[in-house]
Amino acid sequence: MKKTLLLSVFILGIFACNKKENTIIPIKDINYDKAESLFNKNNKDSAFYYFNKVVANSKDSLTVATSYNYMSVIQSNAGDYFGAQESLMLSLKFLDGEKEKDIGCLSSNYNELGLNSINLKRYELTIAYCDKALFYYNKAIKYSKGTGFNLIILNNKALAYQKVRKYAQALKIYNEIIPKKSKNQKEYARILSNIAKTKWLQNPAYNAAPDFFKALGIREKENDLWGLNASYAHLTEYYKQTRPDSALVYAGKMYEVAKKINSPDDKIEALQKLIELGPPEQTKQYFETYRKLDDSLQTARNAAKNQFALIRYEAEKTKADNLILQKDNTEKNYQIIKQRILLAFTVLLILAGSVISSIWYKKRKQRLELEAKNTIRENQLKTSKKVHDVVANGLYRVMAEIENQDSLEREHILDKLEVMYEKSRDISYEEPQLSDQNFQEKISELLKSFATETTKVVVYMGNTKELWKKVSTEAKYELEHVLQELMVNMSKHSKANNVAVRFEHKDNYLNVYYADNGIGISEKTQFNNGLTNTGNRMNNIHGEIIFDTKAEKGLKIKISFPVS
Repeated sequence: MKKTLLLSVFILGIFACNKKENTIIPIKDINYDKAESLFNKNNKDSAFYYFNKVVANSKDSLTVATSYNYMSVIQSNAGDYFGAQESLMLSLKFLDGEKEKDIGCLSSNYNELGLNSINLKRYELTIAYCDKALFYYNKAIKYSKGTGFNLIILNNKALAYQKVRKYAQALKIYNEIIPKKSKNQKEYARILSNIAKTKWLQNPAYNAAPDFFKALGIREKENDLWGLNASYAHLTEYYKQTRPDSALVYAGKMYEVAKKINSPDDKIEALQKLIELGPPEQTKQYFETYRKLDDSLQTARNAAKNQFALIRYEAEKTKADNLILQKDNTEKNYQIIKQRILLAFTVLLILAGSVISSIWYKKRKQRLELEAKNTIRENQLKTSKKVHDVVANGLYRVMAEIENQDSLEREHILDKLEVMYEKSRDISYEEPQLSDQNFQEKISELLKSFATETTKVVVYMGNTKELWKKVSTEAKYELEHVLQELMVNMSKHSKANNVAVRFEHKDNYLNVYYADNGIGISEKTQFNNGLTNTGNRMNNIHGEIIFDTKAEKGLKIKISFPVS
């Protein structure tokens, strides 16, 4: 909400600096005109650069003072309050209270100094800082000749009293100025809302809601987004203890308006309120947004402070360069200063390099350790999956054949066991390459091997040689083990007596549809390792496996993966 006040104050304050009644500053400067134009276009960094050129080169004291006033506002908006205070003090040095043309700028400077005194201790404003701010506001009133600007200074003065809990003094000022603002609806709403808040702070039992909503209605009608931001903040604070649900709603509205006006300070304030009032499931998200925004804002403000300091440094350096041409002694001093700065910069660079190198080495070491742990974990999972696929499911399949077929060839069973033996001798080796020949027969044999006297397995569509031509070896390998896992699970748990599997190629995807009339699975079923691995296998070939847990009877599964 700080910028709401700064913008309105600054518009009238600079107007007071630039004009004495209708008299424009007599001496104009090219850099000043360019700086003022950039400022009005909201290009504040470039404006600061040209205002700094004005103060370094202009011979007109009022032009210099006004430029410093502009610079202070740019610095204050960027959070550089100490820099803003320094600029204002420099501005005062170029002004004379006995000169009529300087009075308007003096008033603006003292008002800005009052605001900076509050901002410098905005989180715990003490009586001393309040007295300092009041001193500056009284000086600003002394030099103010415009009624509109005078009322804004009085409003600022009342706000200072409010912040240190001197509510009676604040209300006295507000009640004096509110009749004079009745024609200006935006200003009237601002003061009305401030009066309601002050009365409520003075007496928590006071019903401030009617005035808060009246001010809110005016601001909605006037489409005053900065004012709406302040109203929502007041309503959030007012309802925080008695109606937290309402407070949460207004905090959310404040955050939305703050985003529209692109005010980082107000977005942070709104997020703080949302974190305090929001439900636990949303608090983490609000806090993450708050942390990123706060970090970004601090980084931007630190960068701005450094930039302002650098611009001033460059201006001073230019002055020094000019003086070098005039005095040999200045040349010697400049060289000494330059060497000291270079030495300091070198030391800082070395220190920074050491810190960065240390951090980089530590992070690299952590990254390598993490990668090693992940590699071990992946190998363990890979080995576990191979044991499950090659040994467990293979044995179960052989057992199923022995159990469900009346006549078995001894050599056929021994061959299968020997294959499993060879595969399991070194389980950590990479999977053998799958032969592409007769894959449709292999799939058909796999599925039908689980048929029993009580369970009928039907492969009724799609399993043809043409279907498998465009399917990669890796995809065939993964699909074979997925189907094997589904059939093992069916045989163990489903109690189905009818199983159907259908294959199709559609829109560059191979789809497999599985259905049985068993007991099905519920939404709350915890999958075992085998079924969990089916999902992992489909991920490996960029596919998916979908279990229909809402089927009235039995189980339906769809397997889908892309093919070229």
